[in-house]
Amino acid sequence: MPRLPRRAVLAGATALPLFAIRTRPAHAAEFTLKLANNSPVTHPQSVRQQEAADRIRKASGGRVDIQLFPNNQLGSDTDMLSQLRSGALDFFTLSGLILSTLVPAASINGIGFAFKDYDTVWKAMDGKLGAYVRGEIDKRGLTAMDKMWDNGFRQITSSTRPIKAPADLKGFKIRVPVSPLWTSMFQALGAAPVSINFSEVYSALQTKIAEGQENPLSLIQIAKLYEVQKYCSMTSHMWDGFWMLANKRGFASLPPDMQTLIATELNKSALQEREDIAKLNGSVTEDLKSKGLEFVEVDKPAFRDALKQAGFYAEWKKKYGDEAWGILESEVGTLS
Repeated sequence: MPRLPRRAVLAGATALPLFAIRTRPAHAAEFTLKLANNSPVTHPQSVRQQEAADRIRKASGGRVDIQLFPNNQLGSDTDMLSQLRSGALDFFTLSGLILSTLVPAASINGIGFAFKDYDTVWKAMDGKLGAYVRGEIDKRGLTAMDKMWDNGFRQITSSTRPIKAPADLKGFKIRVPVSPLWTSMFQALGAAPVSINFSEVYSALQTKIAEGQENPLSLIQIAKLYEVQKYCSMTSHMWDGFWMLANKRGFASLPPDMQTLIATELNKSALQEREDIAKLNGSVTEDLKSKGLEFVEVDKPAFRDALKQAGFYAEWKKKYGDEAWGILESEVGTLS
């Protein structure tokens, strides 16, 4: 029976039930790790994560086997975040806005109408704002990789009426993820937000628990939400991305060269996934139109003014604090 290095044995003894570290037959993986996400198997996030896992297995000579569990196979976002924190799950890609239930600063990229375009997004999230958030994540026992994965600018869909201006949202039952920022923003706009995990969105729209929802175009297409929605309002009201998270203690227990390899390949796939989403955004509109979704242009400045008048920006400036808000405004301009 092959012997593990003393460091690995000690790590396994002190970190269980974290990363699976045990003796295996010859040619079997030394480290078997679980990576989960909430995206369909055909989504660029899932595709690129599987490619990263394959490259890591090959480059490590088979020592590291990362097993991918896409499409909420291991539970809801909140379930998987709990699994990640306990060590039952090793890696998990999660929206910063949902992560904010644990790391409040993680939702700052989702401030309504803050980012005007992708250049602004990546300058901030690959720069000072992203570094600040990663530091806050680290304080909560998790490790975030350097590069975020793109989930896209979010648009509002509806089965009952087109949303063109803030007044159209009055009393509108809209599904939002389980995150205080989403609830706060749509309440400020006069809507009636309902927090529902993504795995339940289609059925909630189908049964009219919610009249509408908001997601990037690529996800509206892949999850076939056009089957239960009629209108798509091009609000681009917030940008959302996924942090690639690892259990901090478990990740640190891996040999340093394996940590570097894993981080390098996951970050590489994140950049590739960004390009995939950009290409999808260029073609998905026409595809959704052909499937019957009616696109609606909106008055974006009116929405931003409504948020300001409702005190939304001032409220969240207080919640994030002067340091975080100052970094955000240095990237996107004055909001409050």
